[in-house]
Amino acid sequence: MERVLVIGGTGAIGSCVVRRLAEGGHAVATVSRGITQRELPRSVVRLLAPDAPLPFTRLPAETTEWRPTLVVHMLAMGEPDARACAEAFGELARRCVLISSGDVYAAYGRFLRLESGPPDADPLSETTATRSVLFPYRRSAASSSALEHWYEKLLAEREIAAAPWEWVILRLPKVYGPGINAELRTVYGFRGQPEWRWTHGHVDNVAQAIALAALHPAAARRVYNVGERTTPTMGERLAVLPPRDVALEDAARYDFGHHLAYDTRRVREELGFEEAVDEDEAMLRIALGEKG
Repeated sequence: MERVLVIGGTGAIGSCVVRRLAEGGHAVATVSRGITQRELPRSVVRLLAPDAPLPFTRLPAETTEWRPTLVVHMLAMGEPDARACAEAFGELARRCVLISSGDVYAAYGRFLRLESGPPDADPLSETTATRSVLFPYRRSAASSSALEHWYEKLLAEREIAAAPWEWVILRLPKVYGPGINAELRTVYGFRGQPEWRWTHGHVDNVAQAIALAALHPAAARRVYNVGERTTPTMGERLAVLPPRDVALEDAARYDFGHHLAYDTRRVREELGFEEAVDEDEAMLRIALGEKG
């Protein structure tokens, strides 16, 4: 059994990961700032760092004293916090799982009109080119201390992969479910683009993939896309969902010639990933306002 430290284990995704690991018999501790409160199994050790800065560059001493063999970092948003994790646990933990994002791909930079180039092969695989322009949200940052200013998952990936442990990198899709993207703005907001595709993933399925990759021997030093098996167009999604009065995204900001559909075969073929819930049914339930 592993001793698992989940950094950011009380969020919508992290809490699901924590429950899966704890229910699997592993000793699990979480560290968070205590802002988000969610019910967790009684066996889970809660370590609070209420004064921790963002980025999460200062971890309480209790985290290293707990001596984790496995670290799952849900909150590493850029270089500073990823480096802090590597320095604290790089020679202590056997493995670190970094939660990254599909926004690292060049297609995402082109979609945001940050860089130019032809559309990549569709869907985007783990070997598809990544962005050449860093800090994709900096232009919308209110200040130099804002998350949008220093966020860069590409730099977080590099820091984690440089440490002397078994790293695993998971690039997530647009996650939805109870407590996260429950209004499905990332679907309804793009109803003006019926032919465009963006991979989504229900929070339970994403957590299932994270827990699986965290423990699977074959995942060492591998990158995995996470998300639904096939990505429908926005028009295909909306054809089976009830209408909603959600504000349209400003289409002029984006280049819809670049789809954000991810190839998720690797996590299925190498690790045997299977969805915990049916994606089509789950999205419909969320659209209908149900909790599941």
